[in-house]
Amino acid sequence: MDLVTLVSQLRALGLKRGDVVMVHSSFKALGVKDPELILMALAEVLGDTGALLMPALSYLQQPSDVHDTNLTPTCVGFLSEYFRRRPGTVRSLHPTHSVCGVGAQVSAWLGDHLEDYTPCGPHSPFYKLLHAPGKILMLGCGLAPNTAMHALEEHAPPPYLFAAPKIYTMTDASGRTFEKEYIPHNFQGVTQRYDRLADLLPDSAMSQGLVGHAPSFLIRGEALLEAPLARLRAEPFYFVDRP
Repeated sequence: MDLVTLVSQLRALGLKRGDVVMVHSSFKALGVKDPELILMALAEVLGDTGALLMPALSYLQQPSDVHDTNLTPTCVGFLSEYFRRRPGTVRSLHPTHSVCGVGAQVSAWLGDHLEDYTPCGPHSPFYKLLHAPGKILMLGCGLAPNTAMHALEEHAPPPYLFAAPKIYTMTDASGRTFEKEYIPHNFQGVTQRYDRLADLLPDSAMSQGLVGHAPSFLIRGEALLEAPLARLRAEPFYFVDRP
């Protein structure tokens, strides 16, 4: 798999110059040996006016209430962790749901995440994807691991969403350490089923095709505020399975 082919595949999905895109991925599924090749292809398509974002979630960190934005690894796959450690990547400040990014617009998307008190509140990049608007790219990982769905849930919180408030100790990129209370997500007793988006989004809101060797999806973020949000409000447990 070469750079020209990857660029062509991404453009065929609908990714364009100047887009802001949140990328979820299964690196192994893509069949590309060099992760840098994927990032180069994304940068080529987005150009110097776009922004590339990736989740840097760290909710599995131990101890669970301590977070260092420079050192705490991500728990959402190889490509996200590679991107976090790559020179020039910026990381938003959040103890469990941070986001990494590069590009011309990255400060506007990541800079005020600290102002939130929940994982995907109005200052989070996940929330902004639905309003700015932005795009969501699922590279070889299906539709299930779509963190922007948590931002959708925060628009109309279902009964399972929030846990009890918790105090976190955080260290920012400059080395300053402080404490802050957050209301974390819960999901105890339910299984997330964000793949059900496929039944709700029109063709104009979601495209699919191969990237590398893997089926991939590109979603318009603002489309989540249409039929998916209406379904969530009507059926609060629609996007989860219960025992």
